[in-house]
Amino acid sequence: MALWQGRSRRKSTGGRYRLHRGKRKSEIGREQQITVVGKTTRKRVKTAGGNLKFRVLTSDVANIHDPKKNKTFKATIKTVLENPANPHYVRRNIITKGAIIDTNKGKARVTSRPGQDGVINAVLLK
Repeated sequence: MALWQGRSRRKSTGGRYRLHRGKRKSEIGREQQITVVGKTTRKRVKTAGGNLKFRVLTSDVANIHDPKKNKTFKATIKTVLENPANPHYVRRNIITKGAIIDTNKGKARVTSRPGQDGVINAVLLK
């Protein structure tokens, strides 16, 4: 069954909307792409308008920004320490936006969406 991102068939009160048209291809959603710690692999996805979107499937490097020194550098990801999206993601080393990762430079919070942006950006924590 495909994911559908169109309007719901039900009102907030529980009543039904009568659909005035069918589903459209532009309303089809895609499965969530989960990013895991490992050797870097990316997936290329075609989007509307003939554009491309890159998704990170696995990655072991992140672009880390140090706000005190105002410098950005690459760091190796060791593990996921905390993930507010789902506590079970920590055990499986799944990286999402807001996750706290342990790097060789210290702890960092992920600020990008790896499944959407195709890169892992993070801000160094103290």
